[in-house]
Amino acid sequence: MIRRYIIRNLTTHRGSPRIYLDTKVLADAGFGAGVTYSRHTDHENRRVVLRVDSQGQYRVSRKEANGQVLPVIDINSKAALDPLDGLAAVRLVIQDNMICMMPMASELNALRRLSRLRENLSQGRLTTASLSHGGGILDNAAHTGLKQAGIESQLAIANEIDTDLLEHASVHNEVWQGTTMGLGAPMQEVVQDEWLMSKIPQVDILAVGIPCSGASRAGVSKRKLGMMEEHPEVGHLAASFLMVVQRTQPSVVVVECVTEYAQSASAQIMRQHLRDCGYAVKEVVLDGKSFGVLEHRKRWFLVAATQGIGIELENLTPVCTAVRTLAEVMEAVPADDPAWRDFNYLKVKQHRDQEKGNGFAMQIVKPGDSQVPVLRKGYAKGGSTDPLLAHPERDGVYRLFTANEHARIKEIPEHLIEGMSQSRAHQLLGQSVLFTPVKALFERIGSSLLNWYRQASGTRQHVAPVYQLALATG
Repeated sequence: MIRRYIIRNLTTHRGSPRIYLDTKVLADAGFGAGVTYSRHTDHENRRVVLRVDSQGQYRVSRKEANGQVLPVIDINSKAALDPLDGLAAVRLVIQDNMICMMPMASELNALRRLSRLRENLSQGRLTTASLSHGGGILDNAAHTGLKQAGIESQLAIANEIDTDLLEHASVHNEVWQGTTMGLGAPMQEVVQDEWLMSKIPQVDILAVGIPCSGASRAGVSKRKLGMMEEHPEVGHLAASFLMVVQRTQPSVVVVECVTEYAQSASAQIMRQHLRDCGYAVKEVVLDGKSFGVLEHRKRWFLVAATQGIGIELENLTPVCTAVRTLAEVMEAVPADDPAWRDFNYLKVKQHRDQEKGNGFAMQIVKPGDSQVPVLRKGYAKGGSTDPLLAHPERDGVYRLFTANEHARIKEIPEHLIEGMSQSRAHQLLGQSVLFTPVKALFERIGSSLLNWYRQASGTRQHVAPVYQLALATG
């Protein structure tokens, strides 16, 4: 029977670590004043175990407080507490006739993550997991970046609510392998399935593109949200995501979303929860312009690496990039193709809005342009904010970009949309990341992991908690 589960600071007294206990629960567990006990140190599992033992060489002391006699266990020895060396706090599990002193669960999890990471890096291959997988564009860029750093990676888990996208990715995205576990269900449903969660393996890197519907300016305006978390479908996914982190125990976590997400309550919960799980959290905003991408989309990235690894996100962008023009990505669409249209409904809207002083104007681009406005997931509809390509000869006639052009504008490999309809491909691409910035980010992550591996091999790791126990209860 567990009498108490306690987190205690590991203090220092006269140059040696010290654990001091004076509580009535000791007597309830059989460690009354005067009782003898034995002490065992387990270096492999990093624990110290005390057992009630009539032949034990240690004896429970006593003290009086407020007219009450309390049992006291006072261990002040470097040799006795060596398995707990370097820890700021420990976990005490007081059971009948036995007390276990161990690293805190967060500390132990971090140590195990680093041990698994070291083992996998020694074999030259890491395992990854993907949430809100879509067609796996972010993951394809991630695996490409890791490979450029010299690390092969294997996709172990892919979770996506849209099963059609999941199936498409399993066929057309080379990061999928025969062993990849595809989870075609809402993230919040996956984490409630205890049987399924027990089957999900631990991984080295977890990446998630948090759905942005509740955080984007368009989503907030459309639904009149007071806060991002009010969105009924995606506002609460931070909780499910953190439950997956707990199960998979990745050494590195990467979160991607619109820049507005960084100011949300969910992002703050992520930061602080990951910190308390033994991660060092850093953030960066990457935009297409800095990487020479035609679309200048900006995205926020949170990178949480297990303490001790060290991933710096400065100077990710290249020093210089070639200036590209739209002409480089255009397909040969005949001048008389039906794709060329007058888009009169947008012209009418533009005229009406200008009369109201709303400032709306159609976004027209030409082959010589070096920038394309953001292409959204609903681009196939030809909405009021969607960029249109001007006809080379006829004024007032335009067309939408083809799906292949859309992919090239975002520098996404075209085989990832092979076999899709135009509207479906635009939907996938429009809610995706820009390929090149993500590739650069994961190349940096891969290089950092290899640097850590070279420095950490043969050294003893420990991860001290970053919060103060005296304040953690509030």
